[in-house]
Amino acid sequence: MKILSIQSAVAYGHVGNSAAVFPLQRIGVEVYPVYTVNFSNHTGYGAWRGPLISPQDVADVITGIEERGAFGEIDAVLSGYQGGEGIGDVILDAVARVKAANPNAIYACDPVMGNAKSGCFVAPAIPVLLRERVVPAADLITPNQFELGFLTGTDPADLESTLASVDAARALGPSTVLVTSVERPDRPEGTIEMLAVTDDGAWIVRTPHIPMKANGSGDVTAALFTAHFRESGNAADALAKTTSSVFDLLQKTYDAGTRELQLVESQEAYAHPRMQFEVTQVR
Repeated sequence: MKILSIQSAVAYGHVGNSAAVFPLQRIGVEVYPVYTVNFSNHTGYGAWRGPLISPQDVADVITGIEERGAFGEIDAVLSGYQGGEGIGDVILDAVARVKAANPNAIYACDPVMGNAKSGCFVAPAIPVLLRERVVPAADLITPNQFELGFLTGTDPADLESTLASVDAARALGPSTVLVTSVERPDRPEGTIEMLAVTDDGAWIVRTPHIPMKANGSGDVTAALFTAHFRESGNAADALAKTTSSVFDLLQKTYDAGTRELQLVESQEAYAHPRMQFEVTQVR
């Protein structure tokens, strides 16, 4: 499998492509990483160094990959945080060209906008861009519960309302939705869930909630689910593998007491998921 991943990169720590590429490689995926920024560290530190990469430069790198004849072999295009509208145009253009070369390729979009605790932390134009242009072009999206509500103008809370919000998101264009953090009020205390919905049904998985903020964990989740689902077409299996891997990554990071993901140290969790959580079909 080959994935074109258009995301940010940092030298210190793991977010964007610096979080997504290694887990994908560890499960045998060939990744073509294209960087949208090249920062020293993620912006959550409040200070960072390095350049934003201009949309034209990003486009030139993608064109160079195309000129090597790679587009016909790409199985998926993956994108995450979009720093500006110009990058959105570049990504959509790349998706169209990859799909022209390989009609079986999919576009997986992590519509990064914010979360319930921090609110929306992207430029005001980005949610509009995502909702009106990017998400409709996607085959798979991986929002958290807050982003799902923002995209659809709904208020997902319990399972029923979250499923209704997913249906509204799927009506925009993507056939598959992974909700990466479902916090319904009737769940057992100290737990969190993920929900995957396709044309074939809906599946949910519950894990203990690890009390930490883990920058980059959503990028790992989106990458692994995209690869597993693209390979098998089985959402329940992809959900089980992804959940197992990401939970073990977060647990190792929490146990180590580090701010940055223990990405390399957790590599066996990607290569050999323990499959320790039960996936339940809810529709």
